[in-house]
Amino acid sequence: MHPEARSSLEDLLPPGRMITSDEGDGDAQPLWLSDGPATAELWARTHAEHTRSGLWPLLLDALDPNDGDFRPWGSGEIFPEEMTSPASHDPADLLAQWWTTYTADDEDDDMLDVKRRLAVTAPFGQTWPGLAPSQGAVAGPDELASEFVQAFLVDRPQTRLGLIAAASGAEALTVVGWSGPCNYDNDTAKISAVLGDWEHRFGARVVAAGFGTLHLSVAAPPVSERDALLAAAEHFALCPDNIWQGSRPYTLAAYAEQIIGAHRWDFWWD
Repeated sequence: MHPEARSSLEDLLPPGRMITSDEGDGDAQPLWLSDGPATAELWARTHAEHTRSGLWPLLLDALDPNDGDFRPWGSGEIFPEEMTSPASHDPADLLAQWWTTYTADDEDDDMLDVKRRLAVTAPFGQTWPGLAPSQGAVAGPDELASEFVQAFLVDRPQTRLGLIAAASGAEALTVVGWSGPCNYDNDTAKISAVLGDWEHRFGARVVAAGFGTLHLSVAAPPVSERDALLAAAEHFALCPDNIWQGSRPYTLAAYAEQIIGAHRWDFWWD
């Protein structure tokens, strides 16, 4: 992060510090982190200044908010040097590849036999159904994100503000070197590529991230059962734990019911 970018926000920012990645040669400082909790007003003001500053505000949650290290952010458990570029990846291809991997027969799976594994992703089974359609013109995605920020901070008052030199929330995850999905893929640029596509198709905005969690506001969610099933398939491909370890019953169809018209999408990687 160039010092001049942060200096353009100097009058707005509370006490905070630059975070150095604990990997590499020690020169990478991709994140400014507030010392104390964020406020909705602070997020809104820094978001409004993004065009001028080039710094994208993210709400950052910790594995244990009572831990002084504020992992992974305060402890520097971020790995920007290990990421590729989101522009190098095709979102549709990624989702199709992940779907094939996670629906494949697994003889070593002692939790799900073949029949039960196919039932999880019914009615599609092992067949990738393709992308959910765009929901058309998206109205007010940033206004909706601002409303989401207020609600999120009520639930998680210890959340801090992070500033990352990025064009969007999707790209910010790669720039900062977030590794939440590392048990499935170590290259966050692939996650960012999909999220960037969702920004366009669904008016999604990456609002907050934690140790292995991600929270999006969604201005144009699917509103029909069929579109919700297709969107649910994309969610499963990106983050299978949302369904494998989500709410009973652990099926794509049940999950799809939860996201019909939902303006908030949450993800969790084990």
